[in-house]
Formats: sequence, structure tokens, C-alpha cells
Amino acid sequence: MSTVRLAGLAKRFDTTAVVSDVSLEIAEGELVALLGPSGSGKTTLLRLIAGFEPVDSGRVLLDGDDVTNRPALERRCGMVFQHYALFPHLSVGENVGYGLANERLPRPALDARVAEVLAMVDLKGFESRAVTALSGGQQQRVALARALAPRPRVLLLDEPLSNLDPSLRERTRGELRDLVRRTGITTVLVTHEQEEAFDLADRIALLHRGRLEQVGAPELLYDEPATPFVAGFVGRTSSLRGRVVARDGDLTRVQAGGGVWPARAALDVTGDVLLLIRPEATRFATDGSIAGTVLRRRFAGATAFFSVRLAGGAEIEVAAAPAAAREGDAVRLEPTGVGAHAWAADGIAGGAS
Repeated sequence: MSTVRLAGLAKRFDTTAVVSDVSLEIAEGELVALLGPSGSGKTTLLRLIAGFEPVDSGRVLLDGDDVTNRPALERRCGMVFQHYALFPHLSVGENVGYGLANERLPRPALDARVAEVLAMVDLKGFESRAVTALSGGQQQRVALARALAPRPRVLLLDEPLSNLDPSLRERTRGELRDLVRRTGITTVLVTHEQEEAFDLADRIALLHRGRLEQVGAPELLYDEPATPFVAGFVGRTSSLRGRVVARDGDLTRVQAGGGVWPARAALDVTGDVLLLIRPEATRFATDGSIAGTVLRRRFAGATAFFSVRLAGGAEIEVAAAPAAAREGDAVRLEPTGVGAHAWAADGIAGGAS
């Protein structure tokens, strides 16, 4: 197990800044997910750690050892690519053994190590199988075994589950989580799927336009977003423009959409604000102070999400029991006191992004 430290990493392609001043520390045995929309710099940052791309500025340290200018081979990072990069003309055992080519092991030792890592990924006895005869989930495990075979210091995963269908992805995600926990290897995962990041990661590093917006446990990013982008990207939110009307203990009261909403905000936030509201921030109530009309309902099992138009035309999403309302109903709403966050409107271009 190793620690990873990124200090002020920056990378440009031509005139475009893809990674900008990223600093991050990852502890031994920790799994950190690099989460963000397409083009946020996630995969480039992973490739900077691996040594597949040179950095323009900053440092990469593994166990305190500065590897910034060392080639990928000397960094001993195991990499699983999005499309696995398996060799179709080689058997499972040969694909896994390829990761050991530079160690020049005698045949018995190489075969023993291949068998060991295949057993780790629940593919014991698959050495002679053709990789083309395996399912997508099995191919993903072969790629994991190949990355683990040289006993890397750090495991790097680039969207490793994106090629699997939804049901297989969920099952394989559980297998991956168990494998990482069992081996205790320090792991960096790139994903654009929030559910995947929430399920697998100890901490999430949320990237936006090449910069770190916030780093923390999934619960922290959801409950205490540091920026409007974090609040808008993590989970589900609706946005309203409003104005601060009072302070009430730890909460700021915001007039917006025909009602007053208790919200979390910095103490110095006053005047016009951007209010981001999660579906659980509002409930249907016959005596609620906020009037609205149900536009549509999205069924999601035990819970449904209702799009409600408020006074002035703004829309918010409300989570409730599926039978709570029907499309076209005139409804009354009341804030629940949780799930609303406000930021000063000055300087926020385009809302929450």
C-alpha cells in the first residue's frame, strides 16, 4: 500500500488548460473517486499519476517519493483502462502474465502468480480460456488481475465499469469494492457516475473544468456542498433566484418562488441569492404556504419525483409517495428545513452549471 500526493498539478493541451493547480492527498488503502462531467480533467489527472502524460507543472509523489519525471514503468501503478486493452489472441493466463513480462520470473513463479491473482478475482482455473469467450464482467476481472499481478503500489481505474450493462455493472461494482477492500491497495477511480462513486469511494474528489471543487466523503458533498456546482452536480436539485429576508440560528431564510425557505448559507450571505433545493427540501401539505401546480410525475418505485410549477413560473422537484398527487393538481407545499442551500448571486454565472 502506498500514499499518493498531488501538489499543484497542471496540464495543458495546446492552449486549453485541462488540469489546473490540483492538489490532493490519498492515504494508504484509501479509494478515492475522481468524479465530474465529461471534459472535467478526470482521465487526464489519472494519466498524470500513471506517468502516461508529462505534467506542465506540479509534482506527483508516491510514498513521499517524487516520481514526477519518472517513466510510467518505474512508478509501479497498475492501470485498468476503460476498454480493458486485453489481447484477443492471448489466453486469459497469457493476458495476466503479460503484466509480469518485465519481472523476468521463472516459469513456475510466473504461473503461480497468475493463478494467485486469478483466484483473487474469482477466475480460478481460467488460465487457458480465450478472452473472447468471456463475458464483459469476466473480461473486466481479467484486466484487474493483469493490473494486480505485478503487485503495484497504486491501482488506477479509468471508467472500469462503463462498458457493462446496468444489471451487470451493479453486480460487478460490488465485486470490485470487495476486491479493493480485501487487497487493501490504494486506489484511484475515474467515473462520471455518481452512484458508482458513492458506492465505491471512501472520498470523492469532484472536478469541474480541470479544478477541484470539493474533496470529501459522499455524505459531505451531498449535505454540505462547498460551491453551487457541487450542489447542482451531486444528487438532484432545482434552482430558484431569491433574496435573504432573515437569519434564524444556523439557517438563512430566503424569499423565493412565492414562499420562504430555510437554507444553509455562509453567515455573510445577504441580498440576492441562488437557492438550490433538493427534492427532500419540500413536501406536500394541505396547509402549506407555497402554491404550485403539478406538471409531471416520474415514478421511481417507493418514491416518485414531482415537477411542480411555482408562482412566477419557476419549477422545483418534490419527492413524495407515488400517489401523493397527479399531473395537473393544484397543490400546497411547505419546506422541510433540510436540503436547501443558498449562495450569493453576485459572481455566479449561469446558475449552478
